Amino acid sequence: MNAAGIDLSIVWPALAAGLLVLATHVPLGMQVLARGIVFIDLAIAQVAGLGVIAAGLAGWTPQGAAGQAAALGAALLGALLLTWTERRWPEVQEALIGTLFVLAAAGASLLLAGDPHGGEHLKDLLVGQILWVSRAQLGAVALVSAAVLAAWFGLGRRLGAPGFYLVFAVSVTASVQLVGVYLVFASLIVPALATRRRARGRLALGYAIGALGYAAGLLASVAWDVPAGPVIAWSLAVLALPAFARRGTAAVSPPARPTR
Repeated sequence: MNAAGIDLSIVWPALAAGLLVLATHVPLGMQVLARGIVFIDLAIAQVAGLGVIAAGLAGWTPQGAAGQAAALGAALLGALLLTWTERRWPEVQEALIGTLFVLAAAGASLLLAGDPHGGEHLKDLLVGQILWVSRAQLGAVALVSAAVLAAWFGLGRRLGAPGFYLVFAVSVTASVQLVGVYLVFASLIVPALATRRRARGRLALGYAIGALGYAAGLLASVAWDVPAGPVIAWSLAVLALPAFARRGTAAVSPPARPTR
């Protein structure tokens, strides 16, 4: 371990990226847990990733406007599909979400089958490149996060199921290209699970666990020169464990929960 060699110029932008992801994913994760559709983020993130891969094969730069539009368009189509399936077959919605994830992942593998760097692209999609985020990426995601939070806390129950899925798709599309699928899932579910029994201060505790998890994971990653995404995921889980194991009264409801 080389703590003296930690380059804060790398850590701070990465931490800012993590905090932006947490800003939207902590409250959304509580809603996801309440609905019992915990794998929706994996499905939507994978669909967005499929859009990025398709854009790259079409010759568009993934970080460019066309690539971002392809990712967002794919995610919104996935969200609209899940909105329809929830109305049509609500009793098997979780299974349908899992099926969508598998199909999107299989589609990505097929699209990259002829690419000699396909394995590397898939790894980047899953693990992410949080240590190499740019200021332009942070600025764009900050604007998206502000819009998502304004819709979530401003409209609340008036969003309804369609609004929830659309807001979720926008948030996940922005986040997955910053931190990867693994951290999108961990940021969404781990704080929500850890605080599931809190009736008061749930959101604040969720944010605190998430922020500490990202900070500890990033410092460990840089100090030990290991991939940041997996270390942060483990840090989140370890820090969440005491709150998860704590006995108490179940939370009343997630903040600003939309109705179906």
